[in-house]
Amino acid sequence: MKIISYFFSSIFALVFFISLLIFHPLQWIGLKIGYQSHKNMVDILNWVLTKSLLIIGTTVRFTETYPIPKNTSIIFVANHQGLFDITPMIWYLRKYHTKFVSKIELGKGIPSVSINLRHGGAALINRRDPKQALTELKKFGQRVHDNKWSAAIFPEGTRSVTGKPKKFSFNGLKMLVKYNPEAYIVPITINNSWKVFKYGKFPLGMFNRITIDTHKPLKIDSLPVDELLQKVEATIVSRIK
Repeated sequence: MKIISYFFSSIFALVFFISLLIFHPLQWIGLKIGYQSHKNMVDILNWVLTKSLLIIGTTVRFTETYPIPKNTSIIFVANHQGLFDITPMIWYLRKYHTKFVSKIELGKGIPSVSINLRHGGAALINRRDPKQALTELKKFGQRVHDNKWSAAIFPEGTRSVTGKPKKFSFNGLKMLVKYNPEAYIVPITINNSWKVFKYGKFPLGMFNRITIDTHKPLKIDSLPVDELLQKVEATIVSRIK
C-alpha cells in the first residue's frame, strides 16, 4: 500500500499546490471587491482541497449531531490531528463565518493560506510570546463579537500525530469566552485525519475515513467557566476513537 501511495500522493500534492496557486490571485481580487467575495473564494478553495483527498482514497464525513444556533457567534472547539481538520471545517462551517486561531508562522510564504490568514479575520499567535498571543486573542475575540462571526480553536495547541489527544490548554479559549459572553461553544470531535500523515509528510496514508462530528451546543453562561471548559474537553475526548 505504501508503494502505491507514492504515485497517488504525488498527484495529490500537485493538485493541492496548483489549487493554492490558482486561488491566490483570486483571493486578492476578492479582497478588492469586498469581504463576501473574498470569503467565497476561500470557501471554494477549501471545497476543492477537501475533495482532492479523493485522489488518495480518503473521504470526509461531517455530521451536525445537534442543530447549531443561528444569529449568534459560535466558538467551535475541536481536537487537532492535522491539516485536514482545517480545510473541511472551513467548508462545512462556512455559513457561520468561522475564523481560525493559527500560529503566526503560517501568515507568510504560503500561497492562498497566508493571504487568508492575514486578511480573512484569523488570529495569528506567537506561541513563544504569551503576551503577544493573549493580546492577539483579545483583538480576535472582539473582532468575532463585533462582526457576529464565529471562531474555531484547537486547545491542544499542536496536532496529535497518533490521534491520541493531548491535554487541552484553555487560556486562549477563556479569552474568546470573555469577549463573547452571549455565544455558544460547540465541541467537535475529529477522527482519523492523523492517518493521512501516518508515514510522515510523504507519502500520504491512503483510504482513510475522516469524520468530523459536532456535539450539543453549550451556552457560555450556562455554567461557571472552568466547569464549562472541562465539560467541553470531556465531550470531545470521549468520542475520539
